Amino acid sequence: KKLLSLIQTWQQQGTSVIFNSHNLDHLFAVTDRILVLRQGRLMANYLTDETSREEIVSALLGTIDREQLTPAIWALDSYYRANQHAERLHNQQQLLERNLAEQGSLNQQLIEQLSHQVKALDKANMALQDAQRRLLTEREQERKHLARELHDQMIQDLLGMNYQFEEFEADADIKPQMVEQLTTIRQQMRSFIRDLRRICEDLRPPVIDSLGLGVALESCAWDWSERTGIRVNLELDPNLGRLPETTELSIFRIVQEGLNNVRKHAKANTVKVGLKHTSPRMLQITIIDNGQGIVDDFNLSKLARQGHYGLLGISERVALLGGRLKMQNQNNGGFSLQVEIPHPRVEMVINSDRA
Repeated sequence: KKLLSLIQTWQQQGTSVIFNSHNLDHLFAVTDRILVLRQGRLMANYLTDETSREEIVSALLGTIDREQLTPAIWALDSYYRANQHAERLHNQQQLLERNLAEQGSLNQQLIEQLSHQVKALDKANMALQDAQRRLLTEREQERKHLARELHDQMIQDLLGMNYQFEEFEADADIKPQMVEQLTTIRQQMRSFIRDLRRICEDLRPPVIDSLGLGVALESCAWDWSERTGIRVNLELDPNLGRLPETTELSIFRIVQEGLNNVRKHAKANTVKVGLKHTSPRMLQITIIDNGQGIVDDFNLSKLARQGHYGLLGISERVALLGGRLKMQNQNNGGFSLQVEIPHPRVEMVINSDRA
């Protein structure tokens, strides 16, 4: 951290710095340009703001075809781990080929078939991830459309009917018994309208498009706390800025599903929700409750078989964003969920007193 801070200080002073590291997070945090060297040769030259971790790893491994790289390699955290992993696989492959050469052509055919199957599986996994991304995008669009239809048509029609009943109620010629019935109907309609508005907010947070993720999370936390009676301590990065629409919606859904999981299973009375930058291109989401925690030997597949899909849904969203998910019980009780998500450089929010 001291070295990164020193490099940033030099950059602010106009000093050019050449920084050699295998840590992608460090490189993306402080550099303007990334050079990829392999066996002493320059393989690629990228502007940091215009590249991604996937492109860097692809250049390091000597291929530009993303579909040829396994999802395991794309999940590696740094150049160093990717290079080590590739070397181990290469050594194992050479050892296996030497052993198979002594066993005849039949085993060679089997390994070739296995290799083809692995490549086919990799392609299928990539296609599945693309399909999941499209499905999530289309589902959010449907949610947005349905929320707009409910708000612009049904809720407005109900409000119009409520005003008409109010005029009937004010009619001096109407019987007192009818006035009482109209009052009851209007109260039921107002309750129905409130429920519809809550449904619209769950389908598509109305402020996220106009005011951004931070305001949407504040509204969600306040409303959720009012409905559940569970206190929410919300800590947001003051320089959160605006993110790509898909990223903002995914983060909102992760927090929303995390809070629902607390309500259903945690038996907590307080939950802490945090969203902050850990580097210029990395966001960290934390949801920590003071409830009963979860069994030590839990796994997502087992929870899904039991009908608990909340954590599984969070895990899938994080994977599609290229992030990392960590779940564990707290030493002092409760459950902790931590998510790290990479994203493009954000547009910082300008303080109103400087505008």
